[in-house]
Amino acid sequence: MIKKSIFIFFGVLSGAALANEPKDWQLGFQKSASKSMSDIVWFHDYMLLPIITAITAFVLFLLLYACFRYRATKNKIASTTSHNTLIEVIWTLVPCLILIVMAVPSFKILYSQDTIPKADVTIKAIGYQWYWGYEYPDENIIFDSYMIADEDLKDNQPRLLTVDNEVFVPVNKVVKVMITANDVLHAWALPSFGVKRDAVPGRINETWFKAERTGTFYGQCSELCGIKHAFMPITVNVVTEEEYNKWLEKAKIEFAKEDVKNNIKIAKTIKEIQ
Repeated sequence: MIKKSIFIFFGVLSGAALANEPKDWQLGFQKSASKSMSDIVWFHDYMLLPIITAITAFVLFLLLYACFRYRATKNKIASTTSHNTLIEVIWTLVPCLILIVMAVPSFKILYSQDTIPKADVTIKAIGYQWYWGYEYPDENIIFDSYMIADEDLKDNQPRLLTVDNEVFVPVNKVVKVMITANDVLHAWALPSFGVKRDAVPGRINETWFKAERTGTFYGQCSELCGIKHAFMPITVNVVTEEEYNKWLEKAKIEFAKEDVKNNIKIAKTIKEIQ
């Protein structure tokens, strides 16, 4: 029984490490696909976890020591000590130092996430109740992305994560994502890229990522937005530049923005009249 439990435990860990989507009984983060997410994982695994573990172990030791050292059978007369200046100075300074140590890499990660490099691809994501709309402003592409219902799923398509129209981006290129909403608060989140930004009506938030490997990556709306909040998946396909260009050619025909076409026709008509 113990061997079986250990096997299942490590199997879950290894499966989670290779996942581009959440898995049943997953422990830890999804496998990183961008530098931002790699920095977050490093900060969690090699900074936060050791500090949390050390503090927990130290507090547990103090509790056990106090219970044993100052138990009633050993101390017939209770101590009347109420203050200890040295201890109070220590338990004030040590937490401050710990916070400073944590703040330095934390601020570095936050700064890198908020400083958007020159973008190779720009995408606008709009949250609706309850689906996502996408625009490629530089390519005159616009489309909506709805979740595929359970009865329409094909083999190897994950439930609650598969959509009809997926986002395509090239690998190793800076992708800037402009995020807003049409009705209520939403949040555009992709765990493998370390990306999560609120979608606020009337306001545009920006984020970015640079995918380091190809594959299909899944996310979900991460802001409680109504009865179908759980049915707003995000699917991003990271492909080679050649595959991306082929998709662009097809998408410019299939998802051409109609109002831009109309504006071009109106402009041509005005020129003809002049």
